[in-house]
Amino acid sequence: MPRVRSKVSESLEGQPSTRGAGDGDAPIARGGRLVAALVLLVAAAGSGLILALVTAVSGPSPAPGAGLPDGSDSRLVAELGEQLPSSGEAPAIVVLSRADGQPLTPANRGEIAALSAALAASSPAGSVGSTEYLPPGDGATVATVATVATVATVAVTLTAGLPDDEITATVRSIRSTASDALSAPLRVQVTGLPAFTADVSAIFDGANTTLLLTTAMVVAVLLLVTYRSPVLWIVPLVVVGTADRLATVIVPRLAPRVGVTVDDATIGILSVLVFGAGTNYALLLVSRYRDELRRQGDRYAAMGHALRSTAPAVLASGGTVVLSLLTLLLADLPGTRGLGFAGAIGITIAMLFGLIVLPAALVLPGRWLFWPLVPRVGDPASADRGGVWARLGRTVARRPAAIAAAGILLLLGLAAAGLSARTGLSQADSFRQTPEAVLGQRTLEQVLPAGVIEPLTVLSTASTAMQVSEAAKGVPGVAAVRSRASTDDPASAARRPAVTDVVLTDAAGTAGSDAAIDLLRSRLAEIPDAQALVGGSTAEAYDTAQANRADTRLIVPLVLVIVFTILMLLLRALVGPVLLVLTVVLSFFAAFGASWLLFDHVYGFPALDSGVPLLTFLFLVALGVDYNIFLIARTREDTLAGHDTRTAVLRALAATGGVITSAGILLAAVFAVLGVLPLITLTQIGVIVGIGVLLDTLLVRTVIVPALVLLAGPRFWWPSHPEQAAAEPTAIPAVLMEAGRPLNRARQDAR
Repeated sequence: MPRVRSKVSESLEGQPSTRGAGDGDAPIARGGRLVAALVLLVAAAGSGLILALVTAVSGPSPAPGAGLPDGSDSRLVAELGEQLPSSGEAPAIVVLSRADGQPLTPANRGEIAALSAALAASSPAGSVGSTEYLPPGDGATVATVATVATVATVAVTLTAGLPDDEITATVRSIRSTASDALSAPLRVQVTGLPAFTADVSAIFDGANTTLLLTTAMVVAVLLLVTYRSPVLWIVPLVVVGTADRLATVIVPRLAPRVGVTVDDATIGILSVLVFGAGTNYALLLVSRYRDELRRQGDRYAAMGHALRSTAPAVLASGGTVVLSLLTLLLADLPGTRGLGFAGAIGITIAMLFGLIVLPAALVLPGRWLFWPLVPRVGDPASADRGGVWARLGRTVARRPAAIAAAGILLLLGLAAAGLSARTGLSQADSFRQTPEAVLGQRTLEQVLPAGVIEPLTVLSTASTAMQVSEAAKGVPGVAAVRSRASTDDPASAARRPAVTDVVLTDAAGTAGSDAAIDLLRSRLAEIPDAQALVGGSTAEAYDTAQANRADTRLIVPLVLVIVFTILMLLLRALVGPVLLVLTVVLSFFAAFGASWLLFDHVYGFPALDSGVPLLTFLFLVALGVDYNIFLIARTREDTLAGHDTRTAVLRALAATGGVITSAGILLAAVFAVLGVLPLITLTQIGVIVGIGVLLDTLLVRTVIVPALVLLAGPRFWWPSHPEQAAAEPTAIPAVLMEAGRPLNRARQDAR
């Protein structure tokens, strides 16, 4: 009877109950244990079945031009490639020179002749062309024989359209034969499109495995440091890791069915997104669950309350990321559309595992999972503890205007550095470590025009081929023009497009190359009935850069509208979402400027890849708003619980400051892992997003946003009034509680 009376009294007076501290006797515990066990069983069985059945399925090979912008000249040329003369050939160019830069000697020429014979005898694929000796100079002429030559080339023609593994094996065979046939100081460098294909394949060989292992290690270490438990970190790591594996096997199989393409780089970014977002959701849930374990004894009831409290924030933040990623489906570039599709699927899987599987995995083991810092009933919750975040909140509250102004000025100063950023990364400059194909291209550029490795392919009607050739010769930036001969009979040749190869002075992806392509297309468009199309790998780089710029202009406003709309629906306000979106945008530009300083002065990158601004904006805005949601959703919750806005935001900062900081540092570290991959583009994405997340975490969400909320006060929630909504209904329960106390005492006396 005393225990019953205590229970009734505590319930009427609104005090937390400690009954069920053993977490095992109450019916809710038995029911919760059964539900949690079933969830884990279904999740484990379903995940294992999917991983076992789906991994053996392989997608179809992409069609020619599949990764190029829809309707672009370069895509049309790629799609018509099989109809062109010599379309089945892809030359690998063996570049031979002396390491000391001196002209080739007769002895060197003898070794080169022997190499040519060895290549012809081994015949790795196709035919071996004659040796060309190239004199030093401006590359205006190409001589088959030169008395003074510094570079020699041997063209080995491969069959076009071979699988990447066969191309890689063939190029390796050529390089092996060449290295065995030559002696110092002669050096050999194999370049050309087959060599680029082989080098890129070699660079990415095992790269995603390295990325996955590095990401998992970083997450494990940071979770261990955050939770300070030798056991707890394993649970979210296993859950998020399983979600990542499911995403990486499901996405490549679904992508062809919805008409998008995914590549190795996309899969790498997908893993980073799933690990980053998934661990963020885990940190938020575990933090709230730990607080609830301090309030009540039954862990299943505690998890239920924690899940109800965190689910809206997780769904809002995850929904923002998913919808933002889905805007990429409107992009011109198929690769960008593929990344949007892959990321949306990955984040959805991460949310499902975070809201369904993770709670079950956390609640079944019991409180010992937090050992040695086991939460006990009656311990103060995060919002009521002291600590660094409570002290930071009090500091901000003393001078919110000055602190907000200082933080905004700092962000504006960093953003100003981005005004000098250069975009347009050439193919040769896109690797962290320069591959042999690029080295060979640079050797050739010393004696030939830079565009000789990747000439433009111009298609036109047969009747206007001569006019097209003459017009191309008059375009500034064009070094050489050659009509490609057709082996068809005259009647068949007249029905097929005429092909003209145009060699540019500048390398692909440079400003000079882009200007020449643009002017060439304009000149050819003026020729009546020519129907000229300018394609080839150099034009593909140009069209891709143009599509990236167009996609940025389309998608950036859509993402901002999505973020604002979700914040407005979550907070039921207008003023707050406007302020929060402005902080997100300012944070992006500050990260962009700070990163450019690193790229320009530390890394020595020549420029930004044209696709980097769009992707980093999307990731930073969509993921950065998560921390806005975590902080302000908790602020609104405490406001509705009866606190004024000022008190609520300080309590929210004290409660979420630690989890937001941990989540931000973890997400920044996960994106920084992209730097282990060999492409400069991925390194740039990782650095910009990493710096942006750190700025969000350490400055914007923990200093600037609380200062803005303190300055705005109740106006932050306009047109809603959560302070008034919280005050109105509280009077009735208070009256009922006062009226119930005599009745409670009477019942106790009767018992």
